[in-house]
Amino acid sequence: MTGSLLLALSNWLEATRLSGTIQAIGWLIPLIQTLHILSVAVLLSSAILVDLRVLGLLQRDAPLTDVGHRFLPVIWPVLLVLLVSGSLLIVGEPRRSLLNTSFYLKMALLPVAIVLTVGLQRSLAVTHRETTLMRRMTRRLVAVASMLTWCGIVFAGRWIAYTQTG
Repeated sequence: MTGSLLLALSNWLEATRLSGTIQAIGWLIPLIQTLHILSVAVLLSSAILVDLRVLGLLQRDAPLTDVGHRFLPVIWPVLLVLLVSGSLLIVGEPRRSLLNTSFYLKMALLPVAIVLTVGLQRSLAVTHRETTLMRRMTRRLVAVASMLTWCGIVFAGRWIAYTQTG
């Protein structure tokens, strides 16, 4: 049942004018994919740099709050670019994503990564001197979970190309 609904949605999207336009312009999908991949690189770099600093593995001489203020705000506008570019890729090639379990894994991990990043960003509002050992340990666990989740999103996104069904 779900498969037939997704197939119908894919067929409908593929028949839209926007999808036809995206498919007709030969260089547009590679351009959108490039923008999407570069945005993933910026987001992942920002998130990982903060996570590594939280773990004390990078930029130890810089205060944690400074690293967070420098890199975390970058994530939110880039996430918007990813939403737009990803949506255009889905419209342009709906079967590639909507009929692919790797796509759904990626989409399932995304809200988890966002919640972890928001939590980490909020936790950095408390200065290091004000944090208890338990809060610092929790922050480190969130950083590890954040890194694993963002990397999982990248791997699932990349795996879409290898698990095509449509």
